[in-house]
Amino acid sequence: MKMLNFTFITFLLIISMIELSSAQDWANLGRFEAANAQLGLPEGDEKRVVFMGNSITEGWLQDSTSFFYSKSYINRGISGQTTPQMLIRFRADVIDLKPSVVVILAGINDIAGNTGPSTIEMISNNLMSMVELAKANDIKVVLSSVLPAYDFSWRPGMEPALKVVELNRILKEYSDKTGIIYLDYFSAMVDERNGLKEELTYDGVHPNIAGYKVMEPLAKDAIEKALMQD
Repeated sequence: MKMLNFTFITFLLIISMIELSSAQDWANLGRFEAANAQLGLPEGDEKRVVFMGNSITEGWLQDSTSFFYSKSYINRGISGQTTPQMLIRFRADVIDLKPSVVVILAGINDIAGNTGPSTIEMISNNLMSMVELAKANDIKVVLSSVLPAYDFSWRPGMEPALKVVELNRILKEYSDKTGIIYLDYFSAMVDERNGLKEELTYDGVHPNIAGYKVMEPLAKDAIEKALMQD
C-alpha cells in the first residue's frame, strides 16, 4: 500500500511539473527559440515571408509537398494557439526575423474557447494589434480570413459558423480601411452551411492536402500584392 501511495504521489508531482512548465511559457515562446537563432537575418535581396498561425498553419508545413521548401517562407504555426498567445510571441517569431511580409491566419481557436471565452471584438483587437506591430516595423501584412467551420470535433455544439462570418466581415473592413492585403480563403472553401467543404478537410476544421492546394495560390497572390505595395 505504501508503494502504491508513493507511486501515485510521484505521478501527481510529474503532472504538476508538466502543468507548471506549460504555465510558465503560456505563449510557447520557447518553441522556435533555437530555430529563430539558427535562421539569422535575411540575406541580400531575400524577401522573407513569415506565416504566423495555429494548427492550420503548422499542418501546412507537414502536409504540403513543396510550399514551404523555399527558405524564404518561414512557418511559425503552433497547434491550438489563440490570438493572445500569438500576440505575445509576435516579436520573437515575426518581427525579430525581419521579414518583408507576414501572413497572419488566426482566430478559430479563440472562437473554440481554447484559452477561455473570447468575444469577436477581443479576437479582432488582438489581430489588429499584430497588424499594427508589423506595420510599425516596416513589415507588409497579409491578413487572412478565418477558414469556415460548421462545428468543432473537439468541442461540439459551439456553433462557430456565423461567428466566423462576422469576424471575417470585421477583418475585411479593417483591411480595406488600413490598406493591407486581405486574403480571402473563406469564399473559396465554404459550403452551403458556412462550413468547410467536405473534400477540403479531414475533420471539418483543418484542411487536407486538397484544401492546402486551394490555399497556396491564394496565399502566393496575396504575398505578391503585398510586396508591390509602397
